[in-house]
Amino acid sequence: MNPINHVAIIMDGNGRWGLKHKKSRNAGHKAGLKNIEAIIDESARYKIKHLTLYTFSTENWKRPKNEVDFLFNLLSNFLSKKIEHLVKKKIRVKFIGEIQKLPISLKKLIRISEKKTAKNFKIEINIALNYGSKIEILNTFKLLLKKKIFLNENNIEENLYTKNIPHPDILIRTGNTKRLSNFLLWQLAYTEIFFEKKLWPDFKVSDYSNILKKFKKLKRNFGAI
Repeated sequence: MNPINHVAIIMDGNGRWGLKHKKSRNAGHKAGLKNIEAIIDESARYKIKHLTLYTFSTENWKRPKNEVDFLFNLLSNFLSKKIEHLVKKKIRVKFIGEIQKLPISLKKLIRISEKKTAKNFKIEINIALNYGSKIEILNTFKLLLKKKIFLNENNIEENLYTKNIPHPDILIRTGNTKRLSNFLLWQLAYTEIFFEKKLWPDFKVSDYSNILKKFKKLKRNFGAI
């Protein structure tokens, strides 16, 4: 039975879900947020130590300003209202991405959230926010060259946003779209990928649990036979 240390999820389909239900795209994002807590709880039940959620990509700035603003406000409200709850549940929150380019008020909440949950150990939630894998890799190379550190696989890994986080065992993408969308390109080299037809708000705990069970039974060779 394969152990599961890290699950990464591309939570795709929120906007389409909102339009499908004759509502706005923003209504879909709100519905999608409600789904996250149940997935976190199920991850903790399986004793998964790391869960990475693709929340906002470096390409998402191309969306209408009102949608971008809504997404940031949605996250800000979540952090403001739920951070003490996360502390009590021993959940650690970490953000990866180009955080310095985010609105000042959101950056403040991010720092507070990371500080308050820093000593928690039950599960670490890595929120990929203003994240792009190509920029992550490029910035890592620039940093190594600036510090005159030898370029090798180990040194690159130690300077990625995900340093000290094991590579994902599982990647799940909902929304019936089969692409990686500039997400964890380095880290996904040997990750098992599950593409799901359901839009993210329709993706249930039972769907998630089924994927975890399937993964545990897979034969993983990592290049061997």
